[in-house]
Amino acid sequence: MGDMAEDELAAFRKSWEQELTGKQEEQRLNSAPLPPCNALGQSSKEDSKKGYFEDLKSRNKTGSPSKPEEGVGGGGQAAAAAAVSKDQPQYVSIAHGLLDGRTSPLLDRIQEERSRRKRRYHNITGGCRTSLQQQQQQQQRKLKKDRELVDQLIQDLNEVNDIPFFDIELPYELALKIFQHLSCTELGRCAQVSRAWRVLAEDSVLWFRMCTKAGFHQEASVSDSPCWKSTLRDCRNSAKTVCSNWKNRVGSISQLQFELGKVLCDVSFCDTFVLAGYTSGDVRLWDTLHWDSSASYLKINSLSANSEPRPFVSHVQVNSTVAAAAYEDGCVDLWSTETGGEPIRHYQTPGRIQVLALSSDSPILCWAAGPDVRIDAADDHGYWRTLCRTQLPKPVESLVVVPGRGQQRPLAALSAGDAVYLLDPREEEPQMLHSVYGHPVTCLDASESHVALGVKRTGWAMHDGGNKIHVYSLETGKPAVTVGDSLGDFSCINVRDSPPHLLVCGNKDRRVRVFDLRAGSSVASLYAHHLGVTSVQADDWKIVSGGGEGLVCVWEMRMGAKLWEMHNRHPVRHVRFNTSTLVTANIPDDKSPRGACITDDDLTAHRRHRGVICHYDFSEEALSQDHVLPICRSDYTESHGYNYNIGLAVPYDTLSGSHPSH
Repeated sequence: MGDMAEDELAAFRKSWEQELTGKQEEQRLNSAPLPPCNALGQSSKEDSKKGYFEDLKSRNKTGSPSKPEEGVGGGGQAAAAAAVSKDQPQYVSIAHGLLDGRTSPLLDRIQEERSRRKRRYHNITGGCRTSLQQQQQQQQRKLKKDRELVDQLIQDLNEVNDIPFFDIELPYELALKIFQHLSCTELGRCAQVSRAWRVLAEDSVLWFRMCTKAGFHQEASVSDSPCWKSTLRDCRNSAKTVCSNWKNRVGSISQLQFELGKVLCDVSFCDTFVLAGYTSGDVRLWDTLHWDSSASYLKINSLSANSEPRPFVSHVQVNSTVAAAAYEDGCVDLWSTETGGEPIRHYQTPGRIQVLALSSDSPILCWAAGPDVRIDAADDHGYWRTLCRTQLPKPVESLVVVPGRGQQRPLAALSAGDAVYLLDPREEEPQMLHSVYGHPVTCLDASESHVALGVKRTGWAMHDGGNKIHVYSLETGKPAVTVGDSLGDFSCINVRDSPPHLLVCGNKDRRVRVFDLRAGSSVASLYAHHLGVTSVQADDWKIVSGGGEGLVCVWEMRMGAKLWEMHNRHPVRHVRFNTSTLVTANIPDDKSPRGACITDDDLTAHRRHRGVICHYDFSEEALSQDHVLPICRSDYTESHGYNYNIGLAVPYDTLSGSHPSH
C-alpha cells in the first residue's frame, strides 16, 4: 500500500510539473501586451506553476541547489529569482511551500506551541529576574542605608569637634558628673577631643576631688588653688621625690633637745607637733613647721611647780589641737597647741597615772590610775567635761582610743591582766572583748574597725603554737582572725597606721612580722633587732622599726630588704612617721643616773644618759637648706664622701641651722 501511494504521488507530481512547465514556456514566449485582469491572473498562475517545476527539474538533475556564482553573477541570479517569485501567482507559492515542506497544517500548532513555550519561559525567567532585581534593590537600599548611617556618623563626629553631643542634651553639671569617674590619663585623652571637652576635662572641681582623693590637701577648698591640675602634678612629683629620698636616705636630721642635764621620759608625735617630757617636770612642744613658735614653752601647773623635788613627767600625748602630760604625783595637765603657755585644764588624782591616751583626731582624753578609768572630752565651745568613770577588776596596763569615732561617740579599748574591755560612755558597764585565764595581754592597738592584741602563752599552752595575735571586729565584737605562732612575746602592734587589711608587729624573738588579715597568713618576716623589737610602724611600701639596742631600721616591704639604719645609745621607745617626716625617741630605762663617782651628789646627767629625739626630714625642700654641708649631700661615687651618711647632717650636742637649743 505504501509503494502504491508513493507511485501515485510521484505520477501526480510529474503530470503537474509538465503542465506548469508548458504554461511557463508559453508565457515566456508570448511577448504580447498584458491581457485583462482575469486573464492576467490565470496566465500568471500558469507561468508560476511552470517556472516552479522547471526549477524543481533543474534541482533534480544536479542533485542539489545550484550555488550562486561569486561576484556579480550571484547577485544577478538572486535578483532575477526575486523578480520571478514576485510575478508568480499565489497558488504557485503554495505549491512551492508544499513541495519544500514549508507549508503544513501543523505549522500553526507548532508556532502556537513555540509561542506558548516562549511565553512560559519568559514568565519563569521574568519571575526569577524580578526576584533577583528585588534582592539587588534590597541590597542597594541596605548599602544606601549603611552609607547614610556612616555619613551621619561622620557628620556627628564633625559636629563633635565643635560641641560634644551630650553638651547639647545634658547640662554642664551632669556632663561634669560623667567626667568625674575618669582617671587622670582618661581626662588627658578627653581633653584632646575638642575645645568643649577640654574645658570639661580641666575643670577645677574635677581636679580638686582627684587631689583630695589621692590624699593631698585634705582640708583645702576648691578656691584655695587657681589650678588644681598643676597642684596635683606638683604634689605627685614631690611625693615621688620624697619616696626616692626615703629609699636613698637623702634629707636632713635634727636632734631635739631641751633640758641638756635631765633625762628624757616620754615622747609623742602627731602631724607636725613633737611633745617631750623630762625628769625635771618640764614639758617641751616643738612645731616642726615653725621652730621659733612661742607655743614651744609649756608651763606646768602651780601644784607640781611648787613641790620640791618636782615630779617626773610619766606620760605625754599630743594631737593637732591639744597636748597632755601626766606626772608622777597623779596630776594631769592639758595645753592648747595654738596658744601654749598656761594649762587650759588640770586634773588631780590620788594615785599614780598608769596609762594616758589622747585621740588622734578629736579632743578626747582617757587615762587610768590603777583600776580606775576616766574619759574626758571637750564640747564645741571648748569646755571639758567627764563622759565616763568606771573601775575594772584589775589595774589597767594599756589603753588606746579608737580613732575615727568623733566627739559624739568615743570608744576606748583597754587591757587589764588577761582581759580586754571596750569602754563606751553610752553604756553603763564596760564590754568584755577578750578573756582567757592565765594568758596575759602583752600589747594592744586599735583601728577604726578592728582591735588587735598580743596574747602570751604560758605553761602547758606553750606547746599549742606559741604566742598569738587576736584581731576582733568592732562592728560585731567577735574574733575576726588569729595570726602568729611565735615562741617569743609580742611586744608591739601597729594596726592603726598600717595599710588596709595589714597588721605589722614586733616580737621579742628579734623579728618584725607583717600579716594579711584577710587570709590570716604572714606577708613578711624580717630579722631586725637582737634585743627585741620595741616599736614599729608601716605604710603601703615601707616599715620602720626600733629595737632595744637603739637601732632604727627602714625596710622595703615588698622585697623584704633593709634600706638603711641609724643607731643611738638607748632603746627606741617611739617611732612615728608621716609622708616626709620621721621622729624617733631613744629613752633610757634608768631615769635617775648618778655621776662619774657613786658618791657624787651632782644629779646632772651626762649626755650618754639623757636620751635623744631625732627628727628626719626627707622633703625636697630640706636639700636646699644652707646648714646641710655639701659633704653630707655626696654619694658613694665620690671617694671623699664614701664614709658619710648620704645627705644626713648629724649635729653633735647642739641643733643645726634655725633649730635653736635651750
